[in-house]
Amino acid sequence: MPSSEIYTGLQTGVLTGANTSSGSFVSYKIYEQVSCATPPGKFGLWFMYEPILMSKKSFDALNSKQQKALMKAGKVAEKYMTAQVENLDKKFEDAYKAAGVKLVYMDAKDHAAWVEIAKKSSHKAFADKVPGGDKLMEMALAVK
Repeated sequence: MPSSEIYTGLQTGVLTGANTSSGSFVSYKIYEQVSCATPPGKFGLWFMYEPILMSKKSFDALNSKQQKALMKAGKVAEKYMTAQVENLDKKFEDAYKAAGVKLVYMDAKDHAAWVEIAKKSSHKAFADKVPGGDKLMEMALAVK
């Protein structure tokens, strides 16, 4: 479900929980529909890649100077966004606290328990249903 539909999904009972970015949790005012949330942190279960994508065909159609400029701009955007993550997470916590939402933080033991459940359920389903899914899961879990 798109992040823009989480609010309505929670409001109507179609959803009982959701994962999205810290910024989306705040901008879509999800705090108005929940009583409890687990903020990002050292043991969070959610991280979000927000890449700038371009087809290889389009990239290859650029001249060398344009390709270099695009790659340089990508590095600048990556550095900027990485610096913003902590700020977005803080805004999430502040907004949810102000709305009276109970914040529950995961510790190492909680995280390990969730990972074990996921290995037997969603990770296994992904590996079984997606060609090369087991390798993709291995690569994803290697990210620290």
